[in-house]
Amino acid sequence: MVIIIGAGPIGLACGIELKKRNIPFQIIEKGCIVNSIFHYPTNMTFFSTSDRLEIGGVPFISHGVKPTRREALEYYRRVADSYDLPINLYEEVKDVSGTDGNYHIVTDKNEYDASKIIISTGFYYYPKLMNVPGEDLPKVKHYYDEPHPYAFQKILVVGGGNSGVDVALETYRCNAEVTLLVREDTLREGVKYWVRPDIENRIKEGEITAYFNSEVLEIRPKEVVIQTPEGVKTIENDFVLAMTGYHPDYSLLEKMNIGFRDDEYRTPVYDEETHETNKKGIYLSGVVCGGYNTSKWFIENARVHAEQIAQHIDEKISIPG
Repeated sequence: MVIIIGAGPIGLACGIELKKRNIPFQIIEKGCIVNSIFHYPTNMTFFSTSDRLEIGGVPFISHGVKPTRREALEYYRRVADSYDLPINLYEEVKDVSGTDGNYHIVTDKNEYDASKIIISTGFYYYPKLMNVPGEDLPKVKHYYDEPHPYAFQKILVVGGGNSGVDVALETYRCNAEVTLLVREDTLREGVKYWVRPDIENRIKEGEITAYFNSEVLEIRPKEVVIQTPEGVKTIENDFVLAMTGYHPDYSLLEKMNIGFRDDEYRTPVYDEETHETNKKGIYLSGVVCGGYNTSKWFIENARVHAEQIAQHIDEKISIPG
């Protein structure tokens, strides 16, 4: 038995590849199926075209050139149903013990014995915190759903990537008074090409106030203190939308004694050909492979991980009968 932890697109792809090889497996997911995509903003459109999000040879047909969150949720449900993948949802892994060929997994609902483990947990559960006073106030949000709740409010959006830019534009168009705070001296290079002119023009026209080379110092109930190149400023504020990014579940990796490289991204140790970690019999797939560098792996370039891992497992284990 192989246990796959995580029912995101790459976790599902791993299950499909194991099924093709008649290797028994069970997928465990602590949220809903493709939980990360479910938590994307309601109106989000993918950067990729639908064909690059396909897994298992199941066609992904979208109404537009680039699919929406809603279309992706429907597509991955259809894939899971088509392959009849065994998935236990809303079940969280609490402990893992044992060695290659004889692992024991304890969740909040069950216990499993496994010969191999595939970790495909993504990164969207754990936001990168700003670690400033007041970050625990109810008005601070690290996840964004839709703009309506912020209508006619004073909003501080933190982050110069795609998420920050999208949130700034959506809330601005919902009659919010928007301030955008960016630590770098410009918006990130990866900002979607069809969105960049829009945000740049809104900033140029003064419709969205932007501070670059700036950071949050303190969050208070009705204001925010920020450090800017011009000095410390205190601005009125109703909500802080911190689009600062996310990171993998390092606590789970640490429980399994998986090592980390000595780099700025705290990248987990794994073989790039087989995706097996330093802990024999435990594999990494998808975004989790990048550590803090969550922009390195996407669905379209991580799909191959499933085949690499399944092939290696097929070569290493023998399944009776």
